[in-house]
Amino acid sequence: MGVTLGSTPSSGRVRLAEIVGALSLTTDLATGWPIEHGLRRSLLAVWLGEELGLDAAELSDAYYVGLLGSVGCTIEGTLFAEYTSDDIAASARTGTVDFTSPLEVAAFAVRTFGAGQPPLKRVRSLVSAAISGNAGFQAVCRDVAVRVGDMLDIGASIQQALAQCHERWNGRGGPGHLTGDDIRLAARIFHVAHDAEIYHRMGGTEAAVAVARRRAGKHYDPQVAERFCAVAASLFHRLESEPIWDAVLATEPAPVRWLADDEVDGVARSIAKFVDLRSSYTLGHSAGVAGLAEGTARRLGLADAEVATVRLAGLLHDLGRAAVPVAVWNLAKPWTETEWIRARKHPALTELVLARSTALGHVGTLAGLHHERLDGSGYRGVTASSLPGAARILAAADAYHTKLEARPHRSALTPEAAADETWLQVEHGRLDGDAVRAMLDGAGHAPAPRRRDPPAGLSEREVEVLRLMASGRSNREMAEVLFISPKTVGHHVQHIYDKLGISTRVGATLFALQHGVIDENALATAK
Repeated sequence: MGVTLGSTPSSGRVRLAEIVGALSLTTDLATGWPIEHGLRRSLLAVWLGEELGLDAAELSDAYYVGLLGSVGCTIEGTLFAEYTSDDIAASARTGTVDFTSPLEVAAFAVRTFGAGQPPLKRVRSLVSAAISGNAGFQAVCRDVAVRVGDMLDIGASIQQALAQCHERWNGRGGPGHLTGDDIRLAARIFHVAHDAEIYHRMGGTEAAVAVARRRAGKHYDPQVAERFCAVAASLFHRLESEPIWDAVLATEPAPVRWLADDEVDGVARSIAKFVDLRSSYTLGHSAGVAGLAEGTARRLGLADAEVATVRLAGLLHDLGRAAVPVAVWNLAKPWTETEWIRARKHPALTELVLARSTALGHVGTLAGLHHERLDGSGYRGVTASSLPGAARILAAADAYHTKLEARPHRSALTPEAAADETWLQVEHGRLDGDAVRAMLDGAGHAPAPRRRDPPAGLSEREVEVLRLMASGRSNREMAEVLFISPKTVGHHVQHIYDKLGISTRVGATLFALQHGVIDENALATAK
């Protein structure tokens, strides 16, 4: 099984800012704010801090609080999911709500909680949300933000400021109801930068300045708000004229913090736990997949650097799940087409989050392939010829470990049943046999049987064509998947008909089902 992938950067070549930046982008996905909102907010915070005359330590606090100040809102969605079917849309709406105004809070609740439900159920959702109260949401955000700060080991002053990102100058925030200078300066700058970035996207500099003036002395430290209004035009001009990711790395306060390989793994493991927390069904999932993938890679003889890349991709492969509402992951009934489309995008979003980083981009490319299948039936339609050995290992590990976990519609499978189900995907041409065999061996299962010869004297290529025929693909579509000409596909189809003694696609599909070349579930998924 060939392996083609980049190697993990050498010791000390990944910057903490790159990891934190990726987490900030993941937070954007979970909160429904435009991608790079957190990065832009951090730049505004640092530049505003410079205008206020902050020293190096204070600018460092402003930088990291700007990147991570909303990280707790990622888990806040698990609370929103109790009252709304789309926690991400609900979270996005909070960006323009003045939570010190009972009128605005009431309007937000009526628009958001229980939307689309029958009247009585909607009233219950509104009442439940009211009982939980905004303070409950804020407490969760605080606890998560502090915990993330601790996991990243970014210092006590930053952690304290992260805990105060929901406080307000006038004491009407939460959950501590701090007032004035009792709120750390980095948090006070965050309040202005956060809203300014949102309102600037909506209505330009004038809108951002108008909000700052209106909220000065209420939400905002009046001195910070005043200085922002004085320099807003130049700040936004600068923001629009620089590549955001490059600017964030260039703005990282000195000394730049480089991570050794074991630190990269540790931080990635912490982020994995954080992302998996969005659903009770995925707790420990990413670490489990990473462990299986690492062991499999070693058994297949991959070099140490490649093993490290596979492990890191396993830890980070589900970052994109943050872009899918919690309620979707927790649904016991079949997904709608819209829900399926949204869920199937999450591997590509994982790749998107990591692509900006030079050190982590190749890890994102690999992680983005974890739902792909050899026959092209995966989430992104990538076929065997484009799937390196590392991607096949990651796909096998994810498929097996998922079966060991409970889901809303089924109980967790026993290891033996999970192994059987995973091997069945090899038989159906979706997972790589070498990868699955090595993985199951490492998981303590008896050696899996060698793949049996195709039925009726079909060649391996004819089996691939037969599976695609059964999924309803035209000759041209099959040609695109297999990277051959439609004329060659036609020859294969005729050979299949001759060998099976049939003359229609219906007959071919029935043969495929009867002989286990493809199962009904795979056929339904393909359609």
